[in-house]
Amino acid sequence: MKHKAIAASLALLLAPLTACGGSARAGDGSTVTVTVGYQSKTINTVTAGTLLRSLGYFEKQLNSLGDGKTYKVDWQDYATGAPITAQMTAGKIDIGSMGDFPLLINAARGKQLGRPTHLVSVTGYNLRGGLNTIVTAPDSKLASLADLEGKKVSTSIGSAADGTLVRALQRAGIDPDQGIEKLNQQPAVGASALSAGSTDALSQFVAWPGLLAYQGKAKALYDGAQLNLPTFHGVTAREDFAKERPAVLEAFLKAQAEATDYLDEHPVAAAEKVAQATGLPAEVVYLYNGAHGISTFDPAIKPQLVSALKEDVSVLKSAKLTGDVDVDAFVDDQYVKKALGADYAKRLATAPPASASEVWPKGASKTRAFSTPAELLAYVAEHKSGIRAAYVPDATTGTLWFADKALWVSDGKELLPFVTPATAQAYVGEHEGARVVPYAAALEQAS
Repeated sequence: MKHKAIAASLALLLAPLTACGGSARAGDGSTVTVTVGYQSKTINTVTAGTLLRSLGYFEKQLNSLGDGKTYKVDWQDYATGAPITAQMTAGKIDIGSMGDFPLLINAARGKQLGRPTHLVSVTGYNLRGGLNTIVTAPDSKLASLADLEGKKVSTSIGSAADGTLVRALQRAGIDPDQGIEKLNQQPAVGASALSAGSTDALSQFVAWPGLLAYQGKAKALYDGAQLNLPTFHGVTAREDFAKERPAVLEAFLKAQAEATDYLDEHPVAAAEKVAQATGLPAEVVYLYNGAHGISTFDPAIKPQLVSALKEDVSVLKSAKLTGDVDVDAFVDDQYVKKALGADYAKRLATAPPASASEVWPKGASKTRAFSTPAELLAYVAEHKSGIRAAYVPDATTGTLWFADKALWVSDGKELLPFVTPATAQAYVGEHEGARVVPYAAALEQAS
């Protein structure tokens, strides 16, 4: 089963996708088309994809180059990073965005096929690993990772979510190859399989876990932030494209920085724009991309993310998806440094915002933050009919989650939210008198 899944993953990665367009090319000598591969529903890449496209910043940057060329941008949308890599190594995509594990495969395939690529910027990241989550069906009896032994688990092999699954199982003492039956599936297929009962759990990246939880189709089993290992998505560019058209790549990175600033300054409006473009609920987009969301956006290539990428290589090697990858050679920050100038050092030093509880009132263009989850609950109890969404950070990992989907623990006068049953029970086991309570009871206690 393992070998078949890996073979299928590699076949997808290397298969030619002839229906897609070409790379940056000069038509009559005055028109240049730049092809960008992105993942619209992988919403922690929006500053290099969905949001960037909707704002039109890249096109504006290209039009301001003043080199006598007419530029067109061909935006190509994919569900995962694998087909973007396939198109890049075929010379048909110039710039792409994908997760950390797909980035390593991108590096390996590019070198192997004589089309080297480079990591040129970062999009969304979480320093603890909270971008990936393992979920189960709402009525599932599974309560911890240990319960996955011998069960069917859907994931996308070679993805960041697969990496989280492998590491989590290893920490739980379960062989990630032999201890479960791993199903190699696209996110949408895995989500359907979970709903149909043909898989016991689903390990996926944003926005699938949050979407399924919001829809009442899943509940969290494992929060990737429990690994306390950084995970991120980034922008990769073909080396030949970067060398041939450095000004175009720099224009893209300037536009990405502008989109990042827009998201930071207008998080609700940005969530609405992404929702409109993707069909995802804005409440789910905000869970990840909001002011205190699971994902932090910054184009700077932070050292801790590069270190995490190096640690990821061993996971992919053990799955026989890559050999050795020279991460230092793959990372190339010269273009983003030039694009951002003196601002780069400031962005490099910027830390993620502190976690906070937030309420999104109906009809509001801004959310309201609270210093404690209990204060949020008190507000929600008083304004039940006026709440669009409420978010609270996990008491141990800081991962934001929907207040009504969290596990609540009453500990004296304190009310503490948790993403998963295992972390809630771990807290209860260490605090005498603490107990898990239903959401309705937590609201009543806070009011």
